[in-house]
Amino acid sequence: MPPNDLKTALHGLTVFERGWLSSNNVLLHGNDNTAVLVDSGHVVHSAQTLALLHGALGASQLVHVVNTHLHSDHCGGNARVQAQWGCTVAVPPGHFAAARDWDEEALSYRASGQVCERFVPDRMIRPGDTLAVGQRQWQALAAPGHDPHSIMLFDAQHGVLMSADALWENGFGVVFPELEGEHAFEAVGETLDLIEALGARWVIPGHGAPFDDLAGALQRARRRLAGFVADPPRHRKHGIRVLVKYHLMEVQRQRQTEFVDWFAAVPLCMAIWQGLGRPEASLPAFAQRVLEELVGSGALALQDGVVLNV
Repeated sequence: MPPNDLKTALHGLTVFERGWLSSNNVLLHGNDNTAVLVDSGHVVHSAQTLALLHGALGASQLVHVVNTHLHSDHCGGNARVQAQWGCTVAVPPGHFAAARDWDEEALSYRASGQVCERFVPDRMIRPGDTLAVGQRQWQALAAPGHDPHSIMLFDAQHGVLMSADALWENGFGVVFPELEGEHAFEAVGETLDLIEALGARWVIPGHGAPFDDLAGALQRARRRLAGFVADPPRHRKHGIRVLVKYHLMEVQRQRQTEFVDWFAAVPLCMAIWQGLGRPEASLPAFAQRVLEELVGSGALALQDGVVLNV
């Protein structure tokens, strides 16, 4: 059982701590038998998302979904949640038009080789907006870095921050703009400074359990950021491993030849290879080396020409 102070801080909330691929989801309970969901996980886990919601809602009606950002692990369940409850969906303004038009290139799904089921957003949630649910007022805050359009949600009265992938207990999400050749490490640092200035007492991260050691988490995040700033190739190598592991978590198994074809077709894999100075003679050769490293570390397995998630 969580400690009493955490129970108090999260009163009126249900936190679904999800495993990878999915992000955490937070159900905000209103006073009128309605509820709002923050983030919906990955499409691969959508059946589990629906089951969790049915169990937590009881007689309440889910009326609204809010996405902190539109990476597929945060919004992949939107379509099926919409179909089940007929709820509206709010997304940050930077990707609203792209989501309405379902522009997979602008949404980064094509560039990263990710899978997301199409959904239709109804409105924007902008930095500075307030999301009022029950007795809580959640302020939307810009949180660029990991994703340039990401937001966080902060309840100042109760000192609770939903930090999405801007801050985890041990780090933060891959800084995707940097993988594409855009400078974004400074934005990560500015977002960490903003989080520190809020004085939150509890953090609900995009991945992992809620925590209260904000000072420790910030220290670890800044140390990690400093390492990436000092050695950008280290971040690119981390990014390519994350992309490949994420893909294998989606498909679970894939013939090695098909994996190499997938890798060579993903623009972000090529961008990372180029950013690293083309360390192998070809993109397929780079794919083979990345695969060998992940198999060697135990993150993946290779059996009879088939790549397996482990």
